[in-house]
Amino acid sequence: MESHRVQEMMRLMASKIRSIAGTISDDDVGRFIDELLNAKRIYVIGAGRSGLVAKAFAMRLMHLGLQAYVVGETITPALHKGDLMVCFSGSGRTKTIAEIAETAKEIGGHICLITSNADSRIGKISDCVVIIEHQRDAVTDDAAEFEIRQMMGEHKSFAPLGTLFETASMIFADAVISRLMEITKTDESALKNRHTNIE
Repeated sequence: MESHRVQEMMRLMASKIRSIAGTISDDDVGRFIDELLNAKRIYVIGAGRSGLVAKAFAMRLMHLGLQAYVVGETITPALHKGDLMVCFSGSGRTKTIAEIAETAKEIGGHICLITSNADSRIGKISDCVVIIEHQRDAVTDDAAEFEIRQMMGEHKSFAPLGTLFETASMIFADAVISRLMEITKTDESALKNRHTNIE
């Protein structure tokens, strides 16, 4: 059993995420941060693993002192005009997310989409879109190509890792929090004060 293969997969993932970071538009990120800072309240939503990323993002926004909620939770209040909904959806067309986003838009909410597919059902109604996609470099080595396809979820028997979208989205979301900390001049001690103390 070659346990070092796990570390190699981690390095390959890190390399791919670095290349993804290089493709993200500064203008799109700027618009996204403006939307976050100008929103009355922030609602986050995602399905499956993207939903877990959305929940982690909402928690960090709360730590920053922003009013953030996860769509679908029992204590989430009604969305109103001027509120922001942040959708995490690789395809941009997940039916449940799209329908909720459309309802939010009709109410007068703003929509921000984190996706690999801007030209999508949710993308078409969004006020800002951040595109997170993998850039495939030409790979001549068959074994390396197979491993990349496994991680990207492009192989019939793909590994549990599936796609890099959720991993890259998580890192992007954490990086946005770091930037918001700089802009709002919030230090880590303020975040710790809002961290749960009843676990």
